[in-house]
Amino acid sequence: MFAAASEDRRQWLKPLVRILREPLGALGIALVILMVGGAALADFLSAFEPNKISPRDRFQGPSLTHLLGTDQLGRDLFSRVLHGGRIALSVALFATAASLIIGIVLGLIAGYGPRWLDNLMILLFDSIKSFPTVMLALALVTLFGPSLTAVVVVVVLVNVPGYARIIRTQTLALKTSEFVTAAQSMGASTARILRHHIMPNVIGPLLILASMDIPVVIAIEAGMSFLGLGVRPPTPSWGAILNDGFTAIRDTPWIAIAGGLPIILTTLGFTFLGETLRDVFDPRLKARG
Repeated sequence: MFAAASEDRRQWLKPLVRILREPLGALGIALVILMVGGAALADFLSAFEPNKISPRDRFQGPSLTHLLGTDQLGRDLFSRVLHGGRIALSVALFATAASLIIGIVLGLIAGYGPRWLDNLMILLFDSIKSFPTVMLALALVTLFGPSLTAVVVVVVLVNVPGYARIIRTQTLALKTSEFVTAAQSMGASTARILRHHIMPNVIGPLLILASMDIPVVIAIEAGMSFLGLGVRPPTPSWGAILNDGFTAIRDTPWIAIAGGLPIILTTLGFTFLGETLRDVFDPRLKARG
């Protein structure tokens, strides 16, 4: 029993070791841990409340007291960046997971279903994908008002067609394979075939793609908050901090730096990690690149 557990541990550690051997993979993991850890431990790492106003301390530069300086209201930027990370990562993970689940279900239905249903689903995917993201965001904000809900809905609508198309293409390639035909001949139900025979063979590349889409989702959330379509003040958000920095750029550059730096680091971290996962788990994609 102990030998089996030890072997299982080795199987789990092998991919991690391969990722850490790649410089970009190790850097990506370090950046992701840094950003996720900072967001998770925001209450312990910051000495100030993110929304506490102190007019006497406005527009201060970085110091030992305020590591990233203060904004136009004297609020501590380091605290606001950490708590803004919670919102950015929560929205990114939840919206990406929802997009992934919906995309997998719709892609399996389109790829395994009858031809007329496939054509109908493709028409639906193309119709949604044809809407510009900004126009879609404006329409949803008009319906729901500026909120995190609007951000999540925009991200899901933008990402689902791409995920569904990938799953559909791979399902079409697998539905005539020998192991699927054998399962059909043995009387396996459609749900069982999709769940046990097709989905395990198509979901791997999609998970890698989803990890690389997380920074895109973070950028969408930050962009909508920057435009006033996402998180409402005074809730800390990287996009809202960037907006404050743009407004006060003549007074101090530190607000804009504090809002932009975490977006850059998070984007680099997840991109490096996603590319390394792609190279480790699906070398064929690397060869195509």
